[in-house]
Amino acid sequence: MFKGLVFLKTVFSYAKPYKGYIVFALFLMLLELTVELMQPFVIAKIVDDGIMAGDQERIVQLGILLIGLSVIALLSGIINSYYASHVSQSFSFDLRRELYGRVQSFSLATFNRFPASGLITRLTSDITLVQQVLFMGLRIMLRAPLLVVGSMVMAFVVNPKLAVYLVIVFPILLVFLYVMVLKGVAYFGFVQKRLDRVNRMVQENLQAVRLIKAYLRGNYESSRFSEVAGSLKFDTVKAFRIMEIVLPVLLLGMNLSLLAVLWFGASYIQTGGAQIGELVAIVNYAMRMTGAFSMFSFIIMAFARAKASSERIEEVLLAEDAREKEEQGAAQTVQRGEIVFDNVSFAYPGTSREVLRNISFRLKPNEKLAIMGATGSGKTSLLQLIPRFYDATDGAVFVHGHDVKNWSLRALRKTIGVVPQQSLLFTGTITDNLSWGKEQAVQEELADAAQKAQIHQTVVRFPKGYSTRVGQKGVNLSGGQKQRLSIARALVRKPSILILDDSTSALDVKTEAALWKALESEKATMLVVTQKIRTAKIADRILLMEEGMVSAYGTHEHLMKHSELYRQIALSQQEEEVDEYV
Repeated sequence: MFKGLVFLKTVFSYAKPYKGYIVFALFLMLLELTVELMQPFVIAKIVDDGIMAGDQERIVQLGILLIGLSVIALLSGIINSYYASHVSQSFSFDLRRELYGRVQSFSLATFNRFPASGLITRLTSDITLVQQVLFMGLRIMLRAPLLVVGSMVMAFVVNPKLAVYLVIVFPILLVFLYVMVLKGVAYFGFVQKRLDRVNRMVQENLQAVRLIKAYLRGNYESSRFSEVAGSLKFDTVKAFRIMEIVLPVLLLGMNLSLLAVLWFGASYIQTGGAQIGELVAIVNYAMRMTGAFSMFSFIIMAFARAKASSERIEEVLLAEDAREKEEQGAAQTVQRGEIVFDNVSFAYPGTSREVLRNISFRLKPNEKLAIMGATGSGKTSLLQLIPRFYDATDGAVFVHGHDVKNWSLRALRKTIGVVPQQSLLFTGTITDNLSWGKEQAVQEELADAAQKAQIHQTVVRFPKGYSTRVGQKGVNLSGGQKQRLSIARALVRKPSILILDDSTSALDVKTEAALWKALESEKATMLVVTQKIRTAKIADRILLMEEGMVSAYGTHEHLMKHSELYRQIALSQQEEEVDEYV
């Protein structure tokens, strides 16, 4: 069992700041254990030297000693529990904070390797299980085996002949415990993976609750959940069933030893080979060993689950090439908003299929680029290369006159405002959400950004205005309101590059027109993913993509003359300008 502790090395290294408290807690645990091991020995003396000898004074002296030892054990146990709780809670806080920070530092490629539900499980139940093991380690996990070993040693001190019968089955039980630890670790590791699946399904269903209700799929999703939860129950029961074998086997072995002690102890007393007090003491030690063994099944179960959990936590802590590369380049002089794609190709990490191939274009400062194309043509992938969510596989991306790979990520992203395809808002007030764009922004800046995003008048009509609380993911707002708040959040930071990934799809024609008019005064280079010709027409350039390649590039008028695909899109949207070029 102790060999398995090696696997917890990385996780438990976060307990090092509390090693002073740990040493003191272990000292108190050993003090409590020592006192407990002395008590049967003192009882044996009371019986043999006091009761059997009829020495009343000896009985009183040893009785006072026994009470004193009990008080010491009581105080040691209470103080030990206090320090064990302090260390385990502080350890779990530090570990959870480090793990969350590690996740935040992940590159998107690394983040995609771990399901969100699995990360949630690691940050919650896995850390809780490891925390419990640390507490138990300082309180009972070491105490139980030490009590067993100490009881055997003291039994030999009291009477070696009787002690032999007490320890005769111990090697067999030790091998049995080792085998059960190995089985337990394997089973509970599988249980944690099942728990990940349950969490993932719950997360998906809660996010899609409106869709489930609209399509009347509640019963179907409930049956799916029952199947997944049933698998978790089956595997958990199987794991616990294996672990439940431990206690009966241990108790059987100890009870057989105890019967042997009593049987042979009675004959030894008759022949003078043992005294009554010695038999009482060894029986007492046997009972303490039995009590310690009864804790072993619980300890093994906890250890097995914690070991499986610690390995899952280590996967995150030790993930290779996990952090975003924070190059410190010489990109200090900012040429506002210039963007160049130089023969760029890109494939997502872990795949060989290129989603972008040989993309080249130049965007001057403060120009507006409309990006169009069918679903899966690579529009979003292209945008993700600018703030370095991913790095180009071939070619180079230049921002502000410098290769993005030579930028500090912090400096680069400070100049970029991003409005994602899916509008994401956080639980808190509207002010809290807008301040994400610029942490120290004053109310006037927030209001100005909201006015440009065409959401200010809507916000001031709310009973609490900018102090209105936004529900989880903006559940109490319409799609258009969420999109406009997301745009305002990006505008607050006054970026030199503004990326809008199809983020006006929920706006009506009038509101969208007012938005684009307001953005004309922004000194920012804009990249706008859109499916609307009327939006593309107001851009300085249009990049039309098809299957990861540039199908056409130029102004609206140029593409109408030279791109059949663009004309088809325009015709499908019944643009009036089509007649001039057909």
